[in-house]
Amino acid sequence: MAEDFLLLNPGPVPLSDAVRRAMDAEMVSHRSAAFEAVYERAQEGLDHVFTRSSPNGRPTGEGTSLILNGTATMGMEMAVANLVEPDSEVVALVNGKFGRRFARIADRHCRVERVEVPWGESFDMEEVAAAVTDDTDLVTVVHNETSTGLLNPVSGVGRIAREHDAMFVVDGVTSVGGDVFCIDDWNVDVAVTDAQKALAAPPGVSALFVTERAAERADGASAPFYEDLDWHLRKAESHQTPFTSAVPLFRALAVAVEQIVEEGMPPRIRRHHRQARAFRDGFDALGLEPFPEATGATVRSNTLTAIDLPATVRESPEEFFAAVSERGVSISGGQAHLGGEIFRVSNMGNLTPDQVLRGVRAVGEALAEVGVGCDPAAGVAAARERLE
Repeated sequence: MAEDFLLLNPGPVPLSDAVRRAMDAEMVSHRSAAFEAVYERAQEGLDHVFTRSSPNGRPTGEGTSLILNGTATMGMEMAVANLVEPDSEVVALVNGKFGRRFARIADRHCRVERVEVPWGESFDMEEVAAAVTDDTDLVTVVHNETSTGLLNPVSGVGRIAREHDAMFVVDGVTSVGGDVFCIDDWNVDVAVTDAQKALAAPPGVSALFVTERAAERADGASAPFYEDLDWHLRKAESHQTPFTSAVPLFRALAVAVEQIVEEGMPPRIRRHHRQARAFRDGFDALGLEPFPEATGATVRSNTLTAIDLPATVRESPEEFFAAVSERGVSISGGQAHLGGEIFRVSNMGNLTPDQVLRGVRAVGEALAEVGVGCDPAAGVAAARERLE
């Protein structure tokens, strides 16, 4: 009997049956009391996720969760555009695709100074400290750099930003809902996340967490019309959005975050950490090398794993990915210049231990099929030992 399709890409991620069913309910007006009740449920769940993502579940921030009719790239631009003027200075930290995206977004609105290192390398915190000055208005960083599998030192960057009274905007797209994220302790002013990642909801909507400090400094008139933060904050007070809402997606998000609240953030974070280590242990037993060389305060991701492709596989990587796909499993390759160099698997959302083991097995069998000397059973055994 064929196994069900298993999606291990770093977003979108698999959905629970309850989340899928939520999208099938009868349509209602986005200006109805029924929709407002959905928005309120989703907002309350997001507040919990954003503020309870400490290791012990202790509250870590005060502010407002906003649900956006657009993916996290909209949230990234919304956060920047509302907090800068054309003569403002943004310091953007770049060590992967999404750090680069943050810098490119800021380029359209103000002056940008990049602290940039090659993809997959760690930031020199002394270089960051030198770049952020009293003239810096805003600092951007990606917490979990999805393109490389690195977890950047948000705490240290936030401390530097606050020392210079700069606003601090963090892309938590692939960490919020699956890893530690501390709004207050890290001096985060605006955090961005996406429904389709660790929240385990469908793609198409995203969320911001806006602190009071950020709300006070925001200037919606300087932002694109669709991304006026003041307007979104005012409408959120009545559980609405300024424009037509994607009603089925909001329903699905409400159910997804309620499932997170039921699991509890500390247990959910521990599960994600354990599953990430299981993937790494399994791939290590297959003789594979991790891609990022984390140094200093930078560590490897707890929601996705990036692995170097063996040299022989790089000669024809499409054969390896096809062999994985033939086993009913979907994984991702590298992005941009890392295409054909690495592969990436996600453990974001609600994966079971059996699904993690299946992912390791599929990779091991695919490698063996394309001529790499490895023992798929050894990989599965190493991952199982970690999970148990």
